[in-house]
Amino acid sequence: MERIAHFSPALSTTRAQDAQSGNSALEQAAKDLEAAFLSVMLKEARFGVTPETMGGGVGEDQFASFLRDEHAKALVKNGGIGLAEALFNALKGDVDVEST
Repeated sequence: MERIAHFSPALSTTRAQDAQSGNSALEQAAKDLEAAFLSVMLKEARFGVTPETMGGGVGEDQFASFLRDEHAKALVKNGGIGLAEALFNALKGDVDVEST
């Protein structure tokens, strides 16, 4: 007996939705990684460091990391430095890698 493969639009729609949700999860992960990278770069650039005089004290020092994280997320939301896009494309497999 021959088996005939039937095309199921519902099945292909489900696969497309799974792929789309996988892509959006991958895109979000890439953006989160870029935000974490930018937060570390802002810390190393001494962004948000309390000035010696007239600073906010211990409380400001303790919450400076939250401020840096939010600034980094805002940078990514407004386009970032392109790291998230590069990571997304590399992980998705859309990057041409030249062999040397």
